Amino acid sequence: MKPRPATSPTVAWSPYSAKRYPVNSYSANPYSANRREFLLSTAALGAPAILSGQSAKRPNIIWILAEDFSPDLGCYGNRIVRTPVLDRFASESVRFEHAFTTAPVCSASRSAFNTGFFQTTIGAHNHRSHREDGYRLPQGVDVVSRHLQRAGYHTVNLKGEFSPGARGAGKDDWNFNVDKPWDSSSLDGRPLDKPLYLQVNFSATHKGPAYVQARKEMARIPPESLPLPPYWPDHPVVRDEYANHLECTNLLDRQVGQLLEYLKTQNLLENTAIFFMGDHGQCLIRGKQWLYDAGTRVPLMAWYPGVWKAGEVRKDLVLSLDMTATTLALAGVQPERELHGQNLFGANHKPREVVMAARDRCDMTVDRIRSIRDHRYKLIRNFMPERPYTQYNEYIEKQYPTLGVMKTLHAEGKLNAVQQLFMQPRKPEWELYDLQNDRYEVKNLADDPKLAKVKQGLAAKLEKWIEDSGDMGRIPETSYTYR
Repeated sequence: MKPRPATSPTVAWSPYSAKRYPVNSYSANPYSANRREFLLSTAALGAPAILSGQSAKRPNIIWILAEDFSPDLGCYGNRIVRTPVLDRFASESVRFEHAFTTAPVCSASRSAFNTGFFQTTIGAHNHRSHREDGYRLPQGVDVVSRHLQRAGYHTVNLKGEFSPGARGAGKDDWNFNVDKPWDSSSLDGRPLDKPLYLQVNFSATHKGPAYVQARKEMARIPPESLPLPPYWPDHPVVRDEYANHLECTNLLDRQVGQLLEYLKTQNLLENTAIFFMGDHGQCLIRGKQWLYDAGTRVPLMAWYPGVWKAGEVRKDLVLSLDMTATTLALAGVQPERELHGQNLFGANHKPREVVMAARDRCDMTVDRIRSIRDHRYKLIRNFMPERPYTQYNEYIEKQYPTLGVMKTLHAEGKLNAVQQLFMQPRKPEWELYDLQNDRYEVKNLADDPKLAKVKQGLAAKLEKWIEDSGDMGRIPETSYTYR
């Protein structure tokens, strides 16, 4: 992946430059619920049409997807960010406390939740693969938008500015080829006699121009005020990168508010189900591209007034694939093949005991890693332990300033024992973490004899999933291109 272009032809793009962006005092987000009244009140919307005797009228379905976004929201306990829009949205939604994607990178994760199948099953597991070879999905597998097209839905992947400073990215980023997955990239001229399926992708929390936009438009977060995870060194560049990321979270919140107002002007908030989710975890060291919770845990909220219970917080383990299954169930669609997800609100819903995730090649960086997680423990298997965490990746080298700092400090012998873990010349084959007592996943208990049965049990389940799901990561790529 090439770095995004500078926003100005005369100034090199550097979203972390304190010289270019003077530090202002940090205050509450000016785009707050007090300044711009949030629109999703019951009084404003009333009950959805499906509860008003129009049972044959299928709901509009909207996916709001935030790129590279962990649950860094007030409603998930983050007290640094200012996210009044999404916090209010959560209070009117069902909020899932333990939601995960199946991959820690965009194309693999999106290939999975847009089809409802693990990316490793459908051959879409290598990041930015199959861009030039015409690869097609297996028989009986299709993207959710095409399922809904056949069911009579008008499908839109919103692209372009819909409100000042807010735009849909129009992102697909699938590792396969599909013919005509969308009817339009705009809501203009949509047929009013059809239900709508709308996907809105926000890039506010993705490294690139949005980091510059957030520095210009949002209140600055003082880097010195931030609590850092123990695996990052306490350094001004590290703190600035993290602060900029959280400023982008505030920008995302503002943009979601603008989207909801736009949808209201389009009369698209009645008889409508809305999902909000991150496509994978945060774009920071040990987040994106890694199977720690920072790379796979995401916010997930499901809003459908009068149908789903407002303010409910669910603690069960759920996958992004469950959003897909729930969407198709809402539309009355029965896929040809049984999905890997399940309807979150179905009568036969069964809480998951574990969730699995997979990381394979990311750009030029070849690796194969699998994980399994229950409510307390996570087991990670590194199939290529001889490859270090820091093997060369162009994207990470250019977009993660923290990595450069860590390399320098490591060479100078200034990293502590926890920070050095990421800099080792090889990875352990197994990593086991007690998430109840080690939320940052830095104390590897894989060799602890007291947890031998835990490790064996999770390893057996992981191996069974690899076999039963037909994990294609076992088959090496003969060649690849990416872009």
